[in-house]
Amino acid sequence: MCGRYAASRRPEDLAGIFEIEKWDPKETLAPDYNVAPTKEVYAVLDRPLKDADDPRPVRQLRKLKWGLVPSWAKTPEGGARMINARAETVHEKPSYRRAFAARRCILPADGYFEWVTGTQERELEVEGKKKRPRKQPYFVTPADGSVFAMAGLYEFWRDRTLPDDHPQAWWVTCSVITTEAEKSPLAVAPADGPRTLADIHPRMPLMLTQDRWDAWLDPARTDPDDLTSLLAPPPAGLMRAYPVTTAVSNVRNNGPELLKELEAPEEGTLF
Repeated sequence: MCGRYAASRRPEDLAGIFEIEKWDPKETLAPDYNVAPTKEVYAVLDRPLKDADDPRPVRQLRKLKWGLVPSWAKTPEGGARMINARAETVHEKPSYRRAFAARRCILPADGYFEWVTGTQERELEVEGKKKRPRKQPYFVTPADGSVFAMAGLYEFWRDRTLPDDHPQAWWVTCSVITTEAEKSPLAVAPADGPRTLADIHPRMPLMLTQDRWDAWLDPARTDPDDLTSLLAPPPAGLMRAYPVTTAVSNVRNNGPELLKELEAPEEGTLF
């Protein structure tokens, strides 16, 4: 799954990486080292500009809310639960299938966090000696330092309780697509820790390599059978994972220190 990630790149940098044609400086977000559900995040999408004479899709950097609210939802309350969409079923689930066919985006990240229950902690839990095991967070990121381009969907929802001219009349929300975690060895693995992404968690965000960006964002591609080919996992061996401070477990903590690699898992959380 993907329940927390880091996104610290500036919009100017993202504009260069993704060849952005349009972004509004008024929508600039501060670097976020602990992105949690319901927060505003950057998304890259191809869409015609509103009220423009030219109907061609334009590559845009937009500010969206993480937690997808389907257009047909009566209220936005379920958005916090719809932060992930499974690649295996995204084409058929009522909440995602329309967005999958027409509203796909890329959610740029530095990487994502995932938590592992240490072996010693699991043993205590099995023995009934500890009710709530301590978990060690790991940060997963491209080994070459490139952007982690997560496949995403976005959707528009109209709040009918507000007038048309109200700034919050329309919600634009998004979801991260997840896939089965890689079982092949990590490009860089911690000395004392998981050797594969599957050792950390059975799911992972679907990362899109650069050669798939244009096809994924192309709104002209609407055939589900055609689009499912884009859901294939990236090549193996691109990722690294390392332990980080348990301070990331608290969403109130937010700073570059959360991405600092620990020499070893924190005490009581050994893998």
